[in-house]
Amino acid sequence: MDITVLGEARFTSPLLYHVNDKARVLFNVIVDPDVPAKEELLFELAGPRQHLFFDPQETRAGIVTCGGLCPGLNNVIRSLVLELHHGYGVREIFGFLNGYQGLDPWRGSEPIPLTPEFVEDIHKEGGTKLNTSRGPVDAGVAVDNLIRRKINMLFVIGGDGTQRGGEAIFQEAKARAYALAVVGIPKTIDNDVAFVSRSFGYVTAVEEAAKAINCAHTEAHSVHNGISLVKIMGRNAGFIAAGATIASQDVNFTLVPEVPFALDGKDGFLAALKQRVQKRAHAVILVAEGAGQHLFNAGGEQYDASGNLKTKDIGVFLRERIDAYFKAEKVPFVLRYFDPSYLIRSVPAGAEDAILCDFFARNAVHAAMAGKTGLLIGFQHDTFTHVPTELLNQHKKQLDLNSPAWLGVLAATGQKFAQFGL
Repeated sequence: MDITVLGEARFTSPLLYHVNDKARVLFNVIVDPDVPAKEELLFELAGPRQHLFFDPQETRAGIVTCGGLCPGLNNVIRSLVLELHHGYGVREIFGFLNGYQGLDPWRGSEPIPLTPEFVEDIHKEGGTKLNTSRGPVDAGVAVDNLIRRKINMLFVIGGDGTQRGGEAIFQEAKARAYALAVVGIPKTIDNDVAFVSRSFGYVTAVEEAAKAINCAHTEAHSVHNGISLVKIMGRNAGFIAAGATIASQDVNFTLVPEVPFALDGKDGFLAALKQRVQKRAHAVILVAEGAGQHLFNAGGEQYDASGNLKTKDIGVFLRERIDAYFKAEKVPFVLRYFDPSYLIRSVPAGAEDAILCDFFARNAVHAAMAGKTGLLIGFQHDTFTHVPTELLNQHKKQLDLNSPAWLGVLAATGQKFAQFGL
């Protein structure tokens, strides 16, 4: 997995520690003699290089945050600024406002100077000080703007769609022979970026989701035949749902995008829920936003500004179907519905995520200063790597149904594969 380099690294790094530029990290560290061997992916090891492509005194850096909110965005911005300023001596750092809109001078506001004083306390707040938005930017317009402002490196903080935009900017700059380092930092609260075992914000999201589940469990347990339905994030992957289920140990049904389920019939979800309520007099259901999309009629699909297919509201759908089913079955019940998604994604990062944010950011700076471009900072086997952004289009990350995460869900909930299509 070779990474594009802008040219010869001629400047000596001011940092005392360096990693070997030839060091590589295996993607798969498990050897199964019963599985035929296949070509192994090797990724560059991230970290500071001994020699730099950019002269720190002549370097101008830009930072942009895109997509939905996620705990830790301000932490990443802060650590980028501090590593650039204190670690390398870069003095001119700019924050482009409102996502990729900020790279378009016709749509965006003037970028703001980022200094250690500006970022001093921002890590204590949720959200992003640079604001965010969904939607792409014309790569030609963006590069024109970056050239005019003499920006040498651009740090792109966002998920798959954002990184595709970063790849387009990288390719446009390359076509013009403009030395621009474009380095991506994976931001997805859903934890679904390929070659990133854990993205920042995920652990905080699981912690907050577990708190919501605890409240939902209390509500369900405090009345006869109480049912609590909790919807959380997870458009294409159920990592938050799985993690929160295992963390809380109070969920009875976990529904995720990776596992289609039947709703009706004697083996469907509603029948299983009725059986649970009649046996235990309460139930807690956790559903990821992307689960159960096969239950909706085709047609009327909508897309967000980034081109992502909008999920239909499985939470409201299930609430209505549960209500109608239990009334038809003449089973008394009390149904509570919770949707804490926007609360979860807006909180500051917890300690573990704050540490991860710092490491992602500093490794991104090391890569950019060495003149590496067209890459994402990956995280595998507790090691940070350089992943070509073009590779993200070829790989999607979802829950492995044989993984400890999903097997842990089945153990915690008591769900069986034979139940409601699982």
